[in-house]
Amino acid sequence: MTDFRFVDSIDAVPAAHWDNVLGSDYPFLRHSFLQALEHSGATQRKSGWQPHHLVIEDQGKLIGHLPLYLKYHSYGEYVFDWSWADAWHRNGLDYYPKLLSAIPFTPATGPRLSLTAERDTSALRVEIGRFLCEHTEASASSLHVLFTTPQEDAAWQQAGLAQRIAPQYHWFNRGYESFDDFLATFSSRKRKSLRRERRLVDEAGVSLRRIEGPDITPQLWRHFYHCYQMTYAKRSGHGGYLNQAFFEVIGRAMPDSLLLVLAERDGEPIACALNFKDANTLYGRYWGCVREVEFLHFEACYYQGIEYCIEQGLKRFDPGAQGEHKIQRGFEPIETRSRHWIVDPRFRQAVERFLGDESPAIERYLAEARQLLPFKCTKA
Repeated sequence: MTDFRFVDSIDAVPAAHWDNVLGSDYPFLRHSFLQALEHSGATQRKSGWQPHHLVIEDQGKLIGHLPLYLKYHSYGEYVFDWSWADAWHRNGLDYYPKLLSAIPFTPATGPRLSLTAERDTSALRVEIGRFLCEHTEASASSLHVLFTTPQEDAAWQQAGLAQRIAPQYHWFNRGYESFDDFLATFSSRKRKSLRRERRLVDEAGVSLRRIEGPDITPQLWRHFYHCYQMTYAKRSGHGGYLNQAFFEVIGRAMPDSLLLVLAERDGEPIACALNFKDANTLYGRYWGCVREVEFLHFEACYYQGIEYCIEQGLKRFDPGAQGEHKIQRGFEPIETRSRHWIVDPRFRQAVERFLGDESPAIERYLAEARQLLPFKCTKA
């Protein structure tokens, strides 16, 4: 018999059991990553991220799980529903808490609902989706599943969740043998522009190193966090969603999933970009600097990552959310997906109409954006 239950801490599930069901090296759903978020205080009730993970069991044996949170705001999600919350408020209703399946502060497409291979059926996935809708009726205003994979998407649709699409910009390895091989696909003008950006960073006296996770020293972690805090403070007026304890924990718990790009000038570290990785993909996640150098952000966050993917044979580079400036640097516009279900039938219909109007506009934008790619023959 299949049983569903909710746990208010990742600690309620042994790490080995959780990761065995995950059956993937996708870094953001690993037990150690979610635990680091929770133990560092980033995902707790007081931060507005109350863990409410779904575990699926058969005769007491874990056969599936879904990261889930009761959310009391919409920060750190990267799928923006502030206007929905405002509509609820103007009608005298509470939008929060809502039920959210996502990786906190991480707009990276990947698995959400994990099931063991022998129990992974479309029927069970749809059953879980419908169960979550019933649970949402009793506990929240709405259910949201963010950055889903195409493989999972059909079951969420059959369970009644409406689709929302949004653009991101990813780099794909077309079998390049070197960075110059990649640049050879550019038009002459775009190729010269990118080479100029890299040359100006070099002429500014900046050198860059790529440091694998096991080689990131405590001193480098402290420097990275200082850069991260300083950049968040300048951009947003606060020190960032994540604290030093989080980075220290992931540095110890999952070093093989990390890559640090370090920028130095005159022997002094001035900027860092922290990436995660799995067997196929590099994920650009956190950037910070203490000295402004023209085009250094592009070098540290994009070009170093592309070189690494080519050297290591990784198929894709996901550098994070937003940023049309990535297009002219060879990052291709792609469609991301999320799924949404609203308890109140009136608002459900309104949201579904909104999404029905929004999706064609996003699709038109993606088609137009692809025409701006720098390649000699624009990729479809």
